[in-house]
Amino acid sequence: MFSIIQAAGWPIWPLLLCSVVALALIIERVVSLRAARVAPPSLIEEVLGVTQLQIPSGEVVGKLAENSLLGQVLAAGLRASQADPRAGEARLRQVFELAGRHAIHQMERYLNTLGTIAAAAPLLGLLGTVVGMIEIFGSQSPTGNNPGLLAHGISIALYNTAFGLIVAIPSLMFYRYFRGRIEAYVVDMEQASERLLTHLVNRAMPAGAHAANSGPVTVPPPVATPAPGKAKA
Repeated sequence: MFSIIQAAGWPIWPLLLCSVVALALIIERVVSLRAARVAPPSLIEEVLGVTQLQIPSGEVVGKLAENSLLGQVLAAGLRASQADPRAGEARLRQVFELAGRHAIHQMERYLNTLGTIAAAAPLLGLLGTVVGMIEIFGSQSPTGNNPGLLAHGISIALYNTAFGLIVAIPSLMFYRYFRGRIEAYVVDMEQASERLLTHLVNRAMPAGAHAANSGPVTVPPPVATPAPGKAKA
């Protein structure tokens, strides 16, 4: 392995750094975006069951917030209902949406860095290719060719091109995969927040005085970012 790094020359070092960072980010996001840590499937049913008779105590709500990102969103609504039992639908909806924005920010951590690596790695490989071509041309002289410099230039060009693609392809695949998972979690959070919002509004209003809902809770979608490596039109 060390002999390959030597043959690839100095342009390989930025690519090695990118590969280490990308691997660390992928592992961290795989762990952090598990369903158990983001949106446990049965959590909303448990919350609705606990709040059938009354809003749970602050200690229970605190444990809910520590459960997962969805738990943080639901706990925010419960805290708002605790602070003002007569809070209207508009107020609760605003609380859920603010908590949803924070949850999305947590889910999208480091994704921009991973996308940047996916876009930059092929360019770094191209840089290595250019450096290798310079070495190749430098091996030419009026008195003849230098086989050693020629071979070294070819090694730099090919190794860096290959390694740039090796880093970029998995980074791009995981970037897209994480984006898809986040979008699915956002939908789950929207549905769970809407169910809890309806439940809290119905509890707060006297019988026969329920106002019509103004629309579903909308957790803001993830910030749209251009695909890594795709040039703008």
